[in-house]
Amino acid sequence: MENKKTLNNIPEWKPDVLGEDFLMRHVSQGCDYAGDVCCTIVRKLADNGCSRGILYIHGFCDYFFQKEMANRFVKEGYNFYAVDLRKYGRSYMDGQKMFQVRDLTEYFPDIQAGIEAMKEDGNHEIILMGHSTGGLTTSLYMQCCADPCIKALILNSPFFAWNLPKAMIRLGIPILKTLAVLAPGIRVKGDGTNNYASTIAHHLNGEWSYNIIWKPDIMPDVDAAWVRAIDNGQKRLKNGSVNVPVLLMHSDKSASSKDPKECFHHADAILNVHDIATIGCHIGRQVKEVTIKNGLHDLILSSRDVREEVYCTMFRWLENK
Repeated sequence: MENKKTLNNIPEWKPDVLGEDFLMRHVSQGCDYAGDVCCTIVRKLADNGCSRGILYIHGFCDYFFQKEMANRFVKEGYNFYAVDLRKYGRSYMDGQKMFQVRDLTEYFPDIQAGIEAMKEDGNHEIILMGHSTGGLTTSLYMQCCADPCIKALILNSPFFAWNLPKAMIRLGIPILKTLAVLAPGIRVKGDGTNNYASTIAHHLNGEWSYNIIWKPDIMPDVDAAWVRAIDNGQKRLKNGSVNVPVLLMHSDKSASSKDPKECFHHADAILNVHDIATIGCHIGRQVKEVTIKNGLHDLILSSRDVREEVYCTMFRWLENK
């Protein structure tokens, strides 16, 4: 009876918005300071009955929609899983403040839920993959995770440092962090541009279609507590603390608002790629850094020839790691 009750408590897999053979399930994560929270796991299984899989964690102002990436992993013989973190995408609940977080460790149970779902399906070799803020979060997760089933970490343009003027980093961030302790909900303005979205969104002449409510064109305002969570997370990164092989990928250049519009189609419009390389190369004992020429911030959303290089890089590294 006890086993039956446990099985009945496992959330049911249902058809996902991506269609095809993608399935999803919501996982209740109890309550936080703002009320009920959940995460959502999306999966697509390979046909070969394999016991290895990818777990993908998205970035800020984002959710999992990269169907092509999932299909490529499945074609290579990996089961594919992704998590929409609490208050993002499929996991957003009415009345919530989208993207709200006060400490990046809040996401650890969501990652763990994805790992448990993978093990439940018989996956014994797990590759963790994080993009942008998801890359920072997965790196922090691996600092304190000793799960022998996690064999490697893939980082796609991880958010290891602020891409802001030095005065803002030196003075503005500490002030916002102090305010966040006193009033965590104080709002901080986003950058108000759609420079990045204009390079990827189909409705802005880009290649990719996605839910613009879940992934807005313009970088949204955030709580001061979000700034504090990110900065504290970046400062908690320790050299050599990730004990599995790491593939660190980033573009060969960054673009800023001062650059011509055309530059945004061939560069990281969000982060400083030099910072990614400088910090990322030291987070583990086995880090393979790869620079992707003309890559966008999300390398998987780059032009076809560029992302083909990304796929080849990942699969070659996974085969030889």
